[in-house]
Amino acid sequence: MNPPPHVVIIGAGFGGLEAAKRMHEAPVKITLIDRTNHHLFQPLLYQVAMASISSTEIAYPIRSIFQNQENITVLMADVTGVNLEKRIVSMGDREIEYDYLIVATGSQNSYFGHAEWTKHALGLKTLQDAFMIRRQILLAFETAEKLAPIQPVDDLLTFVIIGGGPTGVELAGSLAELSRRALSKDFRNIRPSSAKIIMIEGAPRILPPFPEEVSRLAEEKLRSFGVEVLTNTFVTDINEHGVQIGDRFIPAITKLWCAGVAPSPLSRVLGEQGVRLDKGGRIVLQKDLSIEGHPNVFAIGDIASYIQDGKPLPGLAPVAMQQGQFVGETIENQITGKDLKEFRYIDRGTLATIGRSSAVGNIGKTVFSGLLAWLAWLFIHVMNLVGFRNRMIVMLDWMWSYVTFQRGARLISDRGHHGAIDVELYLQEAISKHKQALSSSDGSGLELVPEKQSDDGKVSVPSIE
Repeated sequence: MNPPPHVVIIGAGFGGLEAAKRMHEAPVKITLIDRTNHHLFQPLLYQVAMASISSTEIAYPIRSIFQNQENITVLMADVTGVNLEKRIVSMGDREIEYDYLIVATGSQNSYFGHAEWTKHALGLKTLQDAFMIRRQILLAFETAEKLAPIQPVDDLLTFVIIGGGPTGVELAGSLAELSRRALSKDFRNIRPSSAKIIMIEGAPRILPPFPEEVSRLAEEKLRSFGVEVLTNTFVTDINEHGVQIGDRFIPAITKLWCAGVAPSPLSRVLGEQGVRLDKGGRIVLQKDLSIEGHPNVFAIGDIASYIQDGKPLPGLAPVAMQQGQFVGETIENQITGKDLKEFRYIDRGTLATIGRSSAVGNIGKTVFSGLLAWLAWLFIHVMNLVGFRNRMIVMLDWMWSYVTFQRGARLISDRGHHGAIDVELYLQEAISKHKQALSSSDGSGLELVPEKQSDDGKVSVPSIE
């Protein structure tokens, strides 16, 4: 008896999971490879970064998802290479052969050739990124509270979001809510509600993939939250002190990057073997989502470029999910000799949340916003979370935040922390300058600074140590 065909899936994102689930009864052996041991629900990653929910609520162990699917093996490993001719996937010092291959490795942040910007503008793709952003934002407020009695802190309380797509819009709305509501009574030397939030978008409008009316409504709502929205504006430089846009320099210690993504490095590996890539480096697909010249190799999700009705499909979770289901069915049809089909994405609408009780979206040509859109967004995202426990906890967290305006995950930790981030460097420099000023003020090395009293009677203590 011949062994069942071996299907290797690289990546346990939305597309990879759906492909594996679709083949749960297929006469195949499946190996699912991912560099982590969990599936990450990326649409809610920004809420981890904004301290709304805990990371465990949007991450779920891959093995638990497939514990009852007997035809699948899960491997936690980094894929280092693929040999299309020999049908081999390499994972460091181990290689496995495949009969069918599904590449679903997603995307990474793209800084448009400016690698030096990566250490100053934090992107949002992984849990580690979310921890770093949360740390940067919360430390910015803490550092401002510490330094406000002795120096201006406007640059600490200025937050620049580069990119006006769904992630940028959701980050801006959530950050406005965090500063205006959740933190409004927590500090004594600063007023978090005075924080300046600036969104920069190079296109003529924010949310470019959405209908124009949705973009207009989203911009109006952001402006009502106090967010400054700059469109048709391009960033020319980013450093530890701020952002340059044309002749204007914006002093800001916290910069968040939501402006561009690039396919994962595996696309280049395949491109070197003759696989056709588009201008952005994505794998160009056939009508059945296979790679030209390799009918047993498929690519889905953000790493792939599929043209439908003259336009490439957007890098959205529903696209990857439908592609994963289609490829799983296609492989099963190839094995069983059934007729093959062409893929067609069914657009069931798009939604983006802006803040408390507010979202924008469209279903077909129907545009809606406000509480109705927010409730639809909430329901769809909760239902797509993996695991009943996650759904219940997220619902309870959102209910708590809605009633109390509080964020339950406002903890500063070292998770995902690699080296000093800009706000920490800023604090170190400020303390050093202050010590130098004190030591040079008189021979004793000390300077007596009287307490400051603001207009509202609050006393500011100048000590920062």
